[in-house]
Amino acid sequence: MFTDSDIFDMQPATNGFHMIADVEGDFGELLKTDKPSEVAIMPVKNMVLFPGVVTPIMVSRPSSQALVKKAEKKHTIIVLATQKDSDIDEPQLEDLYPVGIYARVMKHLSMPMGIQATIVQGFGRVRIDSLNEERHPYLTGKVTPLPESMPDKRDREFQTALQDMRKMTRDYAMLSDEIPNEAASAINNINNDVMALNFVCTNMPFTIEEKMDLLSQPGVKDRLFGCLKLLNREVGLQHLKADIRDKTRDDIDEQQRNFFLRQQIKNMQKAIQGEEEDGEVQKLKEKAAAKRWPEHAQEAFSKGVERLSGEPQQSPEYGLWLNYLQTLVELPWDDCTKDNLDLKRARRILDRDHYGMEKVKERILEHLAVLALRGDLKSPILCLVGPPGVGKTSLGKSIADAMKRKYVRVSLGGLHDEAEIRGHRRTYIGAMPGRIIKNIQKAGSSNPVFILDEIDKVTQATVHGDPASAMLEVLDPEQNVAFHDNYLDLDYDLSKVMFIATANTLSTIPKPLLDRMEVIELSGYITEEKVEIARRHLVPRELDNTGLNLDKAMQPRFTKAALEAIVENYTRESGVRQLERQINKALRKVAYKVMTADTASAEPLKITPDNLKELLGKAPFYRDIYQGNSYAGVVTGLAWTSVGGEILFIETSLSRGKAQKLTLTGNLGDVMKESAVLAMEYVKAHADTLGIDHRLFDHWQLHIHVPEGATPKDGPSAGITIATSIASAITQRKVRRNTAMTGEITLRGKVLPVGGIKEKILAARRAGITDILLCRDNEKDIAEIPEMYLKGITFHYVENVQDVWQFALTDELVDHPQHFDIPEEKNSETQ
Repeated sequence: MFTDSDIFDMQPATNGFHMIADVEGDFGELLKTDKPSEVAIMPVKNMVLFPGVVTPIMVSRPSSQALVKKAEKKHTIIVLATQKDSDIDEPQLEDLYPVGIYARVMKHLSMPMGIQATIVQGFGRVRIDSLNEERHPYLTGKVTPLPESMPDKRDREFQTALQDMRKMTRDYAMLSDEIPNEAASAINNINNDVMALNFVCTNMPFTIEEKMDLLSQPGVKDRLFGCLKLLNREVGLQHLKADIRDKTRDDIDEQQRNFFLRQQIKNMQKAIQGEEEDGEVQKLKEKAAAKRWPEHAQEAFSKGVERLSGEPQQSPEYGLWLNYLQTLVELPWDDCTKDNLDLKRARRILDRDHYGMEKVKERILEHLAVLALRGDLKSPILCLVGPPGVGKTSLGKSIADAMKRKYVRVSLGGLHDEAEIRGHRRTYIGAMPGRIIKNIQKAGSSNPVFILDEIDKVTQATVHGDPASAMLEVLDPEQNVAFHDNYLDLDYDLSKVMFIATANTLSTIPKPLLDRMEVIELSGYITEEKVEIARRHLVPRELDNTGLNLDKAMQPRFTKAALEAIVENYTRESGVRQLERQINKALRKVAYKVMTADTASAEPLKITPDNLKELLGKAPFYRDIYQGNSYAGVVTGLAWTSVGGEILFIETSLSRGKAQKLTLTGNLGDVMKESAVLAMEYVKAHADTLGIDHRLFDHWQLHIHVPEGATPKDGPSAGITIATSIASAITQRKVRRNTAMTGEITLRGKVLPVGGIKEKILAARRAGITDILLCRDNEKDIAEIPEMYLKGITFHYVENVQDVWQFALTDELVDHPQHFDIPEEKNSETQ
């Protein structure tokens, strides 16, 4: 609204530079002009005016025309302020550069088409402090004059730099095609050194930001050295342009010569070969004719064939282009297999190959159901996270079988080169596509089930690039529709590929990469599941591997108790790899006995827990069993481990002595130590509830221990167990028989929910536990567990520690209870 229009350079007849006033005058006199602190401000675009310089500007807006007419008539001073963004019509204070310049309107000219031109002269720098709210008929504001630090006339460094500036300006004028040669002498006509400097700063093709930086310099000498730096760059660019023109002229001559030579070579080759086309080229063209591919791939192939036809077969380029074109025609591009959308068949195959894993199976079946309804759908990008050996990788084969898709797998463990994902550029010797494109080519279809194994073990940010970041494009549904492989140098559509990544942990996967995948967590198998997996899959497979399945009637049989004993006593794992090895070991022993026996056995060998020691040796592991409630301070807790659930015992004892701090042993982590401190403080705060004297804690020391000290233990879920153990030890009351508990506590005694409920419940069931105390919020987790695993267990849901004590602590004392006597306090009063 109040902005000045674009700059209108009124070219003088000789040099094409802006004019400068009083070339013989004293610059100091010009700076002595009275400068008001509140003044009219005219924003200008794409120009910066320096003190002493006279320049024409074209004014087209009515408000700016009114301002310059008034300033010319009344000989008033205005301020020119340069806009930061020339597209803004109504600039605010933040839209203007903070430093402007006082200016005087010297002449106002009317031009055709209603356009008016104004000649202005700058004569002092100013800082723009504020703009007045009233903007009619033009912009006004408060300003502060900025002093101009003048150099000493005897400063030899300043004088030398000025001579260098004049010379470089003349050189630029001679080299530039945009400035007449006569302008080279214009700089010599300005005798005043400061005005000469400002003249160069105004007229040289520096950017607005660079000119504003020069204008903001408080000292003329600083402005001079800044100008020299920019001048040196501009002169260098002019020299570079001249060199490029000379080289281009030579290159054109050389290209024409090479073109005629290549044409002669082609004609000679055709004459030698009898104009017979290369057999390899012919094969490629035949394959391409039957190919369904996008237009950009067809165009790249046609250009490549043309290039290949012009290369001698002995040339290295021939082999490079041949490999590239073979890769193009062998890629499936638009070829896709047809999905089998029979949900019952898919469910049957998934259940046949894998036991459990309900979440993954449901997700695949949901995708097939939507695909059947819609007809077309982008494939999901899943990430299966779980411990080793639970079947994450093999699940991909079952999914491919269920959908009737091709199956490919690539292992990303230890991958450290980004080119392994994106491919190598063809300029390198031995260049090849990345693993993604190579495996798509291997699959022969553009919609396979693609397993990205061990994605959590991809190396990040190496000297060879960042492979993890390169995977972002592969796994982003919005980007992989046009995945760019460096070798192909073409976009390839990966949106139809069903990517399934596998990982053991999420902590090493970058957050942006993790955000692009749908994470499905797979927990370790419980004992009951492992037994079923062994019965259905592992035993038949190992019977086949050991050759004991030839005679069905005589092949050995594992009882359910034997398989459970192997799981419990011979393995410690989340998956079933060790279990498979132990079954294989037992069957090898059986095979040895069969082959070394003098007479054939009349009946098949039955493998039971009794003969496992003979086949597998002494059991290296054992499960804890419930130890009763005959000891005060011993409470059964429940823990989750990576290999399943466990029961653990919290033991608390008191010993006479000045209480200093709580003693904790058993290789406990920081979180578990904090739970013990919380439990101790809660017991102290509620001593009256337990019927104990609070002074007991001043004369008796507490020691909490968790057995199996070689095994690290951590987590908050033992909170209520520790609190109950302390309460039992202090009161010497028995804990209810066959009772276990798990839950986190707060300082006020509130019980919070914990995880791993399924594994903990099954561990309690194996140990003979009949009653389990849980947080009420964990009730929803119980509803997801099959009823067969809950048989024989009663659940008690609690909200605070008082509820736990009310159920877990009986009124019966242990045999031979310990008595905690408290010394009488001495009376220090004198009689």
